[in-house]
Amino acid sequence: MSQSTARVLALLEVLQARPGLTGPQLAQRLGIDERTVRRHAAALADLGLPVRAGRGRYGGYSLAAGYRLPPLMLSDDEAVAVVLGLLAAERLGLGVGTAARESALAKIERVLPAALRERVRAVRETLGFTAAPRDAPGLPGARHLLVLAEAARDHRRVTLAYRSWRGEETTRDFDPYGLVFHAGRWYATGLDHRRGALRTLRLDRIGAAEAGSERFAPPDAFDPVAHVAGALAAVPYRHEVEVLLHADPAEVRRRVPATVATVTPAEGGGVRLVCRAEHLDGMARMLAGLGWDFTVVRPAQLRDEIAKLGRHLIDLAGAGEGDS
Repeated sequence: MSQSTARVLALLEVLQARPGLTGPQLAQRLGIDERTVRRHAAALADLGLPVRAGRGRYGGYSLAAGYRLPPLMLSDDEAVAVVLGLLAAERLGLGVGTAARESALAKIERVLPAALRERVRAVRETLGFTAAPRDAPGLPGARHLLVLAEAARDHRRVTLAYRSWRGEETTRDFDPYGLVFHAGRWYATGLDHRRGALRTLRLDRIGAAEAGSERFAPPDAFDPVAHVAGALAAVPYRHEVEVLLHADPAEVRRRVPATVATVTPAEGGGVRLVCRAEHLDGMARMLAGLGWDFTVVRPAQLRDEIAKLGRHLIDLAGAGEGDS
């Protein structure tokens, strides 16, 4: 949905809830100017909705007396799909805030036929999840998300106000190639003209985003998901790790996320796993938990951690022998 379409629908929502608001009042409520209010009201009239405007600057806008939009025509399956999508988005941390989700659910329920509304509400009130809610440490502003999505689709350059991880505030021109959601965070990947290189930017660090008229041509066959996964896997840590896994490459790719490590087929068979780790004891536990035979290429300290883990497991295995 374009930003303009969303604002036209927002005007319709206000006219139904608060008929009689004046042009200046509607402009202030919707964050637009009075000329845009008139244009959006005309767009609603063109769609066949009976919008009435009082004469003069202080004449209010309203729908024709007695007019009501018909109930939202969703089948049972469609209504449940919409509600489950909103609930699942919250659980995954995929959204722009609890307030927006609750508002959307309330609007959907309000326009559903009464019988279907009660059945959908029953799903909301009784549904439980085995997975804990994912922490959403940095939700993007809806406006920034929409600006970047449209710019990526239309291949338009954007100007961003961006805060780096060091807290440095910068303004940069950016060619967005795509948006990626991973582990509770939104990312935009593309060409950063300030650096002259491909960058992965966090949307929650964007303070302002404005699309310009200048267009760009994205690289052929560019995969935003693969690029972001690789960029996150390459974040510098204390230790460089390289391990040869004696396992099937397809199985390794299925079980080891691209954001955790880079995996490539090794000469002579097996899979070469390369990653970075902050703590080698955690890497030792991860490798042991995979259940495959492996050979440590580097660093040597990882072999020590694996040996330490092995001794600990042997001690645990023999801890209760005298009690049986």
